[in-house]
Amino acid sequence: MAVKFSYRALNTKGHPVRGVISAANENDLAQQLSSRGYELIDCKEVGEKTGKLSAALTRGVKTRDLIQMFVHLEQLQKAGVPLMEGLADIRDTTESAKLRDVMMDIYRDVSEGQSLSAAMAAHPKEFSHIFISLIGAGEETGNLSDSFKQVITHLKWTDEMNTKVKKATRYPKIVIVVISLVVWLMMAKVIPQITEFLSSLDQEPPPITRALMATSEFFVNYTIHLVVIIFITVVIFKILRSISYGFRRATDSIALRLPMFGNLIRKISLSRFAQTFGVLFASGLEVLKCLKSAEQTCGNLVLLEALEDVRQQVQQGTPLSDALETSGEFPSMVVRMMKIGEESGNLTTVLNQVVEFYNNDVNDAVDAMIQAIEPALTAVLGLIIVWILAAVFGPVYDTATTMGM
Repeated sequence: MAVKFSYRALNTKGHPVRGVISAANENDLAQQLSSRGYELIDCKEVGEKTGKLSAALTRGVKTRDLIQMFVHLEQLQKAGVPLMEGLADIRDTTESAKLRDVMMDIYRDVSEGQSLSAAMAAHPKEFSHIFISLIGAGEETGNLSDSFKQVITHLKWTDEMNTKVKKATRYPKIVIVVISLVVWLMMAKVIPQITEFLSSLDQEPPPITRALMATSEFFVNYTIHLVVIIFITVVIFKILRSISYGFRRATDSIALRLPMFGNLIRKISLSRFAQTFGVLFASGLEVLKCLKSAEQTCGNLVLLEALEDVRQQVQQGTPLSDALETSGEFPSMVVRMMKIGEESGNLTTVLNQVVEFYNNDVNDAVDAMIQAIEPALTAVLGLIIVWILAAVFGPVYDTATTMGM
């Protein structure tokens, strides 16, 4: 039985390398490392808890590395290179330390008689269920090259979608942080100095000025408390979402109703579903298996339940287009396209068009949200500045007017 070992070794250039791989014993570990030119220095068996901690601290495999890996495998398969040689080549040439260790495990398992899909299934953090399904379908049909191509398509789309999500969230976060810092500096550092001047005017400040002074005093005295409360709230929120299905569903439902963000979340989730379903269906898997795998990628529990209902209706004999229409989550244009694909027997082409539709829709939604957020946050900062100016110059103007009289 293979166990995980944490090792230190010297590579072919004499540089030290570290990693964690599975081996039957220390001799087996040394042989595995020696097969790729590594010289074992020392090693120790990794316990379950230590292994989880090490996995958490170790940087995972990047999507770009996986794309490069499957492109390499596809090209080697087309050239007629045996699978084992292809796996060994990737194991020996990859620059990712994590992927190198994973490929050493996969190479060993396949050489011992396991299928490639089964060997990859032992590494769920690196290879999702979708990859396993696609490669398993290729193994059944004897056409791994097409399966690798489908995986590459899915990975490239995933990388593109992740970039869109980061684009949609990064800009608002940066602007909110900048505005928060500006407000804190003004309230905690600038306003207290102005407050001393206003107090020297020897007159009762108006309500707007008293509100500003109270707000400034709050920031001066309770900034640390506020930061701690926000941190604790975020931690509790994440814990509740991880342990309570009801709480997660309620927050997911609220998320779908948020202005601007709700529409974007819905489109991104349905886009992931459509792309995953399309790539699995094109690989030759039956519709129910495609639906079951694809629905897990949407991320939002409200949409997940709707897609589960779609799968149950299809299982009972309802056409896919009718089930999607009943869910109420898909645009009428998408439903009509699916119906045409079913009637013409050309559902794969239609699914590609649906994915393209959602890609364009998500792009438009991201751009529209960014265009709406920028003036909104600018307006908020502008209102705060107007409030400060009115609160400060109002009493000064009143004092100047009184003195002039």
